[in-house]
Order: sequence, then structure tokens, then C-alpha cells
Amino acid sequence: MQNFWTKLNKPFFCLAPMSDVTDIAFRYILAKYGRDRENKNKVVFWTEFVSADGLCNKLARKKLAHILKFSERERPIVAQVFGANPENMKKACQYVASLGFDGIDINMGCPDRSVVSQGAGAGMIKKPENARKIIRAVHDGIKAAGLNIPVSVKTRIGFNKEEIDTWIGELLKEDISALIIHLRTAKELSLVPANWDYIKKIKELIKKSGKEVLLIGNGDIKDLKDAEEKVAKYGCDGVMIGRGVFGNPWFFSGRLKSDISIEEKLKILIEHTQIFEKELSKPKHKNFSVMKKHFKAYVNGFEGAKELRVKLMEAENAEQVKIIINDFLSKMG
Repeated sequence: MQNFWTKLNKPFFCLAPMSDVTDIAFRYILAKYGRDRENKNKVVFWTEFVSADGLCNKLARKKLAHILKFSERERPIVAQVFGANPENMKKACQYVASLGFDGIDINMGCPDRSVVSQGAGAGMIKKPENARKIIRAVHDGIKAAGLNIPVSVKTRIGFNKEEIDTWIGELLKEDISALIIHLRTAKELSLVPANWDYIKKIKELIKKSGKEVLLIGNGDIKDLKDAEEKVAKYGCDGVMIGRGVFGNPWFFSGRLKSDISIEEKLKILIEHTQIFEKELSKPKHKNFSVMKKHFKAYVNGFEGAKELRVKLMEAENAEQVKIIINDFLSKMG
């Protein structure tokens, strides 16, 4: 299988992996309303992150299977896996690769305490030797599946402080096709502005390594124009977007939220909710209340939005959401 990263048109844009956000329902909506023939080779989707340890347990694997479900219209799509045990990462990635993903990404940046305490996510920054073993284990798992898909790493500039030379330098000794950098430390979470000036330093490290590794910046991207400006100013190959896609299925199309009518926005919220119920809440993979964070993102910035949100927060299923929204739209005229 050809390395999909080499076929992307630059600059390209990536959907950040966000737990309970970038599930199959939201990705479907993003693909339907944010992608077209012109930008298909410029947008890469990521799954929510999934535990390698969990995938190595037969019972847990069944419970996690919905995270790794995707549709063809989402390609290219990358599965993100986290874990600190090389053997489990090998076994898990053998399974993940067999599902038909275009690539596998290793989460080495999640600052969540429960993940870090396992030595995974941002905890990897403290143990670069093990991080390198993990990268090799992922490649071994992919080979064991009889495949040759690319491996990428998503991480941060350091744990408590900037440590690009010692941390990123170690990662570049291994075989990775792309490096996604959240331009904050793990300690900073998302509480301070992302420091895009670090891109230059990381670019120099990549050049020094003599390897062809794509560099993707991540942090505080508001819209597609902002993403394009960041690429032009800092020289990275692509940009990953997280919070900017909330309530904005049109993000990758370049349409501004301000140009979307209230009716169009709310009709798509109904569709999003229906897909979520069909794929995730009715099969009991996720509680319907997970959709509430999307209600907050879609329903804001217009007259009556607060009152509508309050009603939607009380909804228990997609049919109730549809009734509430249609009632609101009919009263709007």
C-alpha cells in the first residue's frame, strides 16, 4: 500500500482526535459537508484515540470496536492508538492495520492523568527510550498484518517545559512519516496560547535528521483561513484542527460559520443527532448525553439560542431533538 502522506496536496489539514467528539457520527457529517473533490487530497481524518491494552483484551475489544468503525468517504483516515507496553502496541496495531486504515498514529501527547499515569500519552515524553520502542512495535504490528501503512506521532513540545531537542530529536531517530506537534507542553494543557514560533526549531531538527518527515502544527486554529496563514507564516506542511471544528461541519470547505443560515445549521444538527443515535447511542456504545456538547457548539450566536439550548439539553433521543428544533424554526418563520 502506498504511503498516503506522499499523495497529499500541500498545505493539507487534519482533523484532531478528540475523545467523545470525533466519533463516526461527527466524522460522517464533516465528510459530507466539509469535503468535496477539490479538497479530498487535502484533508486527513483521525479517529478518537483507542487503548492498545484494551484492544488486547477480547471483551474490551468488543466494547471499543465502535471507535475504529469508519466509512469510505472519510479516507484518508488515521487510527490513533495509545499505550506504553510495546508488546501490546504490536498486537493492537496488527489488529488495527487489518481493519483497512490508511495510517496509524501514536498518541504521545495526551495530558490526561489517567493516561499519563500508565506511561502513555504525554507520559512518553518522560521515557524517550520506551517511546522509540513503541514506534518500532507499531511497525512490527503492521508488518505482522502483512501491510505497510505509515506511522505518525502526535505529541507536544515537552512535559513541564520545552524540550524539543531532547524529545523530538529522539523521535526522529525512528521511522515516522509525519510528526504532529501540539505547540504547548503537557503541563500547559490548553490554558495558554499555542507557541507557533517553535515550528522553526522543529523544522531545523527534521532537516538535520536527513529524513523526509512531514511537520504538522496544532493549536488554536480558528478557521481554514487561519490554518492557511499559519502554514504560510511558519512553513509547516499541514495543520491539525481541534476545537475549531466544533459545531462547524463546513470547516474544511472554507465556508464561514457566519455565512451559514440558522435553519441550515439546525437541520444538520438534527441529522448529526440521528446518525449519533443510530451508530452509537442505540447500540449502547455511548450515552445520548454525549451529544450535548455538540448542542452547545451548534446552538449559539443567534436570537433565542440560549432558550433553544436549554430545551435541547433535556432531550433524551433524536426524535425529541427534531421536534424541539422544528418547533423553534416554525416559530422563527
